Amino acid sequence: MARSPKAHPSCPRCGGRLARDNDSGRCAPCDTAERDRLSRPPVVPASFWQHGPLRQALTERNLGRVIRAFRNHPYHGRNALPQSAVAGWLGITQAQLSRIENSPPIVHLDRLIHWAQLLRIPPRYLWFSLPDQPLPADNPPAAHPPADVPVMEAGPATPPAPADAVTAASDEGGGTTDRRQFHALAALAGIAATGSLDLLAAPTDAPRTIGLEQVRYASSLVDEFRRADAAVGANDLCDVAIRVHAHLSNWAAKATYSREVGEALHAALADLAIETAWLTIDANRRSEGTPYLHEAISRARIADDVQTEAYALDGLARLLRDDRPAESLHCAEAALRVSSGWATPRLTTLLHLRRARAYSVLQDGSGVNREMTKARREFERGTHDDDSPFLGFVNEQEMTGIQGMCHLTLNRPERAVNTFRAIAENPSPAHRRNRIYYSVQLADAACQQGNIDEAAHIALDLLPDIGQVSSGRVSRHLAQVRSRLARPEHSTAATREFVEAYDQGVHR
Repeated sequence: MARSPKAHPSCPRCGGRLARDNDSGRCAPCDTAERDRLSRPPVVPASFWQHGPLRQALTERNLGRVIRAFRNHPYHGRNALPQSAVAGWLGITQAQLSRIENSPPIVHLDRLIHWAQLLRIPPRYLWFSLPDQPLPADNPPAAHPPADVPVMEAGPATPPAPADAVTAASDEGGGTTDRRQFHALAALAGIAATGSLDLLAAPTDAPRTIGLEQVRYASSLVDEFRRADAAVGANDLCDVAIRVHAHLSNWAAKATYSREVGEALHAALADLAIETAWLTIDANRRSEGTPYLHEAISRARIADDVQTEAYALDGLARLLRDDRPAESLHCAEAALRVSSGWATPRLTTLLHLRRARAYSVLQDGSGVNREMTKARREFERGTHDDDSPFLGFVNEQEMTGIQGMCHLTLNRPERAVNTFRAIAENPSPAHRRNRIYYSVQLADAACQQGNIDEAAHIALDLLPDIGQVSSGRVSRHLAQVRSRLARPEHSTAATREFVEAYDQGVHR
């Protein structure tokens, strides 16, 4: 009986026949065409995404497994793409990629978006939307969070939200969230339109177990808070974030979950704690922020999430700066150590800026100059594909603003005026709150320099903008400017006009 001829192998890229002695799994022209394929992700055909293991990983909504299936795809030949090469694309180490491929699903939306764009995953296969790219009709997002996402009351260790802001007594006498009042406040904060907070406004039983859907829900709330904060500021948002943190933390404490879900859950709750702490700072309620940042550090370590730990340490450096500047220095230094080896230039820039501000509070001018030089050097290295959206505010305006704040703290108002004026002349439209904040500082610096009328004119021009930004920090600093300009020795026509306009339009 004659044997059937053995099937001739073909190139997975072009379909051409391979020579018998070919041991790479790809023809020579295809290898030549993609000679640099290890330096950047290859452009793959549409059929690439139909491969079984890749489709399965996408169905499981686990980007780590998607990356592993991508690396091992037959399209690349007989040899899988090495982890070291793919890790280089992603801006992480080979060891980190190994953990990601074998760990619970990633829940940080910024990483999901960045890596999906890097690998050019078609949006129709994704379970999240890309910027300016809505989810396709055949894969719509859920209109509401999972049905078993619970609503629990705050535990005793969680800082309580003000009773007149988000809570009201129920008919039975127990503390529950009043749905109408909660949604009114959330709408004011700009996050109720999505409907994702609906279940947080009504008491229900906590689920006995937690799955990845609930973790993704918790992570999506962090993204909503960040978007709302950028739009309206923290005053109206802070109490909502505190309530949400209380609900989800208590929920996590009472439910059971697997080890992989637990790691993802701790990472998501650490992100939520960092965002809540920032909102307390911007709402001028700094004393409430410390417990959230300590919690974030603990959860990040449990989840082995060094990026989130570095961001939590950065938040602690910012929070401690005015009252405990030496500890602020140590926190920023710890963040630099934690992020060593993977930090992008923008993150390193931010941490050196934190140290510069702490040195200014310590009245150490040489320390300020040293850290600002390091920050400038890192900033000039440019942006990086792996920059988190968290770092979006670290721009030329922020660099200049921090320099001006250091001059002001070091009692150099004339230098501060020149620095803040550079921001006013070249504002960043994407960061309105920071522009207004530094304009208030310009008015303060001009007042301290002795240019009383200039300070009054700057502050007067700012009054229409103040009502558009809900930030306790900005309001507090403007009130300090008003107090300085209202002194009898500073009484001029310009200062009187500003004080009267302030009292009528802002402080009512």
